[in-house]
Amino acid sequence: MKIYSWNVNGIRAVVKKGALQDFLTKHQPDILCLQETKAMQGQAIIDMPGYEEYWNSAEKKGYSGTAIFTKIKPLAIINGLPDDIRKKYGLIADSYGDPNSEGRVIAAEYDNFYIVTVYTPNAKDDLSRIPLRYKQWDPAFLAYCRSLEQKKPVIFCGDLNVAHTEDDLANPKPNRGKKGFTDEERQGFQNFVDAGFIDTLRLFKQGNGYYTWWSHFANARARNVGWRIDYFLVSDVLKPKVKNAGIHADILGSDHCPISIEINV
Repeated sequence: MKIYSWNVNGIRAVVKKGALQDFLTKHQPDILCLQETKAMQGQAIIDMPGYEEYWNSAEKKGYSGTAIFTKIKPLAIINGLPDDIRKKYGLIADSYGDPNSEGRVIAAEYDNFYIVTVYTPNAKDDLSRIPLRYKQWDPAFLAYCRSLEQKKPVIFCGDLNVAHTEDDLANPKPNRGKKGFTDEERQGFQNFVDAGFIDTLRLFKQGNGYYTWWSHFANARARNVGWRIDYFLVSDVLKPKVKNAGIHADILGSDHCPISIEINV
């Protein structure tokens, strides 16, 4: 099974460019998880024969949003985090808005696993959303994935808005302590690893140079001066079933590129 994840940074623009259509034709994913769709279902018209579409769009128009396109009909679709987990971690609106109404999480249940895709809140340049990230969002999302894991193994993917280690960005020293590379955000990711989830790319590739997002400035993408902030993680029990993990930097259309895994499930 080929599963892909892509922060499209606006699905309407990617469809208008033809980038999503070209990508689907070339790669033929069995499941495609999207983040930052910035649209409601029906706003981006694309002929996708063989795929079922499931959207969790933000209440605020043109903002955030996730979706799953799948060739295999799920047993169930779950939008957002459950009320009990949101309440336990005090995940409520801050000065930027309510992360619970921004379409940031969607899960699909299949016979043998769950797949969850996530668009994690950005910490902001002034780090004003670090408390939300560290004390509320990351713990709540981890608790959600662990709760699903009590029933079936979990695959989760998406834009986690953090570079986990120094190998996950081209310039770690000048970016230490800045958004996406703070101790709090990195610990939030490490907590996933400590809970037994496997960073699939690191099963196959070590070292730096493997990035998924690039700034629009200074020709960063052509020079591969980027960050790895998009990930596939899987329950430990699925580790031997992961046959490959990739980053597809040649696929244009967004400031992020698609990532993928091949897995026997």
